[in-house]
Amino acid sequence: MKPTLKNSTPTFDPKLFLAKAGKGRAVSDHAKNRQIFVQGDPANALYYIQKGKIKLTVVSTQGKEAVVAILGAGDFFGEGCLAGQAVRMATASTMTECSIMRLDKAGVIQLLQNEPAFSALLLRHMLSRNIRIEEDLVDQLFNSSEKRLARVLLLLANFGKEGKPEPVIPKISQETLAEIVGTTRSRVSFFMNRFRKLGFIKYDGAVDTGLEVHSSLLNVILHD
Repeated sequence: MKPTLKNSTPTFDPKLFLAKAGKGRAVSDHAKNRQIFVQGDPANALYYIQKGKIKLTVVSTQGKEAVVAILGAGDFFGEGCLAGQAVRMATASTMTECSIMRLDKAGVIQLLQNEPAFSALLLRHMLSRNIRIEEDLVDQLFNSSEKRLARVLLLLANFGKEGKPEPVIPKISQETLAEIVGTTRSRVSFFMNRFRKLGFIKYDGAVDTGLEVHSSLLNVILHD
């Protein structure tokens, strides 16, 4: 009986692939409050967050700015280029120190054609983003600003996501929280003080110094 020849072709591991630089992909470190790309820039690459958090913001023709998403390690952004988007529809900025991989559009398209594991990973990301957008819309339409703020804080601390929660979230201003929630800074300040008095969160001084989010904050969302 002839011995069975094992396949010598190495299995493609998308997480290992996204952990280091190589052909068509480069990793760069960014300080806090740095722009990765700006609304209106050419859309010619996909980005992957290895470490840190970034925010996506849009500016209207009247100059009004809104935060549309906050993403963290393991997330992709800039995927619109794969669907024929010619220019960026939002600005991507770092909220913390970040390590970000830039993947050339042509290389990503080739990966999607040749590597099912990478295709599955990116598809899961895009479906998760779509679900999150739908949840955000429902949240905006039917929930109070207090519940919306509680949900944002829990999401920033990774409660309900894969992996372990990160109770201590990076510094974030009340203005940014107000933009995400869709309310005023004064309302955010009022609710943050209430959450702190109830023991749902912990921080010293202004929100800008960072804060600790406790799982008990879920009570705000679950309470009718």
